[in-house]
Amino acid sequence: MATKRVSTRAFNKQRKEFFEEGQRENAPCWLCGQPIDYSVKPGTTDESHELDHYVPVSQDPSLQYDPGNFRHSHKICNVLRGNQPPKLSVGMHSRRWY
Repeated sequence: MATKRVSTRAFNKQRKEFFEEGQRENAPCWLCGQPIDYSVKPGTTDESHELDHYVPVSQDPSLQYDPGNFRHSHKICNVLRGNQPPKLSVGMHSRRWY
């Protein structure tokens, strides 16, 4: 069953403040770790900022407005993730193994 998202004035204000926080801190994408392009309007390019929910709204609608559930991400990373759990990396390799 699909969950309908409701965008309120309060949520739009939270989203704007979250973007500004990410811009000030130059926060990277939590999914890929790469820099986000904060110079463009959020959600306009693949590399632009998008508010991602750690626990997808479709899985727990009560967390849609919870700032503790917000993560900075690229638009494309958020779209590719969908409502699936994040694919976490094991980190940087010390050297190549063949």
